[in-house]
Amino acid sequence: MALLYSLAPFFLAFELWQLVIAERYVGIKQIERGSDPRELGLHEGIAALWSISLFLYWAWMGLMLFQAWGRLQTLFLVAVSLSGFLIRRGCGLKWVLVVLTFEGAIRIGMLVSLCAIAWRRFL
Repeated sequence: MALLYSLAPFFLAFELWQLVIAERYVGIKQIERGSDPRELGLHEGIAALWSISLFLYWAWMGLMLFQAWGRLQTLFLVAVSLSGFLIRRGCGLKWVLVVLTFEGAIRIGMLVSLCAIAWRRFL
C-alpha cells in the first residue's frame, strides 16, 4: 500500500515538531528556572492536535507492521517509543529532555529510512 508509505514524511515532521515542543516545555531554560512543565499547560488547540497526531501515529505504526517493506523500521519505532516511555517514567525531570531527544533522534532515523524505502519502491 503506497498510501501508508507516503505518510512517513508527515510523521517525520511530527517528530521534529515534538522535539521543538519538548525543548519549549522541558528545555534547559525551564529546568534552570525550576519550573514544572505540567504546570505550564499546553494551549487546548495544540494539545488536541498533538493527541490526535499521536493516535494517528500509533495507528499508522500498527498498520505498517503488516506491510512487506519497512517492517523492521516500524518494529524499532514501536520498541523505541515503548522503551522511551518506560525510561521517562522512572527518571527525574532533568533527564526527561535527554531521553526525549535521544528517543526522537532514533525515531527520526527510522522514519528517514522508511521515506527512503518509499522513494525507492514507489517513485
